[in-house]
Amino acid sequence: MNIIIIGGGIGGLCTAVSLQKQGLSFQVYEAAASFQPVGAGIGLGSNAMQALMEIGVGNEIVANGYVLHLQLFQNAQGRTLNSIDFSKLKEKFDQENITIHRVDLHRTLLEALEPNTIYYKKKCVSIEQKQDKVYAFFEDGTTATADFLIAADGIHSPIRQQLIPGSTPRYAGYTCWRGMTENKGRVIEYTSTELWSTKGRFGMAPLKNGQVYWFACINTPERNPTYQNLKPTEIADLFNHFPKVVPDIIRGTTAEHILHHDIYDIKPLSQFSFDRVILLGDAAHATTPNMGQGAGQAIEDALALSNGFKQYKELEKVLTYYEKKRLKHTAKVIRLSHQIGAATQIRSRLLAGTRDFLFPFIPSNVLLWRLKFLYESK
Repeated sequence: MNIIIIGGGIGGLCTAVSLQKQGLSFQVYEAAASFQPVGAGIGLGSNAMQALMEIGVGNEIVANGYVLHLQLFQNAQGRTLNSIDFSKLKEKFDQENITIHRVDLHRTLLEALEPNTIYYKKKCVSIEQKQDKVYAFFEDGTTATADFLIAADGIHSPIRQQLIPGSTPRYAGYTCWRGMTENKGRVIEYTSTELWSTKGRFGMAPLKNGQVYWFACINTPERNPTYQNLKPTEIADLFNHFPKVVPDIIRGTTAEHILHHDIYDIKPLSQFSFDRVILLGDAAHATTPNMGQGAGQAIEDALALSNGFKQYKELEKVLTYYEKKRLKHTAKVIRLSHQIGAATQIRSRLLAGTRDFLFPFIPSNVLLWRLKFLYESK
């Protein structure tokens, strides 16, 4: 069987590495002109690390990552409201939660692939299925043919929107900046911290080599020109009501190391497979970043699809297996992440005050239990 993978992001590359391990024939087509060493930090939960270990690249990624033992939730004054002890996940599932530079994760996956398996400057604009073949049509006028096609082309996937008209991204109600800078002792070791206020939300976590990854979110209408192309000092001013460490970190980040995006997800789909085409990663189940599960769910997709090919020879059975493993699970992630975003982006002082008053009374184990489904055998 010959397989086309559309998209050279985390999901597409993990899938390629998984299929390569089984000796299957594939080609990856990526829209970018080359591997671009850009991006910010990314969190990988124990569930993602479990999958990466099975795929065969987990040890290399751990070597480039930074272990997180604790997640703190704080109010606008920096008072801790609650926490999650990630070490309990290590005890139960034998894998750590880590942070890693997205570039290091991407590079590790690329280096695991055999030469001449990925083709750049190949933006897929549409597909067509005829009998026992699927055709991918690219922006440059070329065409590729295969027995099976994996659409891992992101939240704005033209393939998904061709297969499911109307499945366009939905705006979550807030915009977000992400950046990386030197830690300089400002962020607690092995600890991810998130601060909430009615004016915005800020998160920070240490990375390897003395760096820190941060994000800052603010409620605003979609594509608000007010927040486009802000300088680091202007972004910092939006969050200067937080403890001094927050605006200091933002101001200490150079403009070229800051990314800005409105936040979107897609409404959970009722199917991922369409004859000889399957959706994977953000193309199938883009979620808001509130659970740190975007990359993790794409990685789990790759493993599930690979395991399907390992167990079954018939393509129909492989796709049935994949949907059984991933449809309901990813839908739950989308819904829960959306709910968390709504709770943490509250504008009302009354509601925020009520949240901050009640949150400390929730046992930490209960917070961890709510995430249990992520780590159970799927």
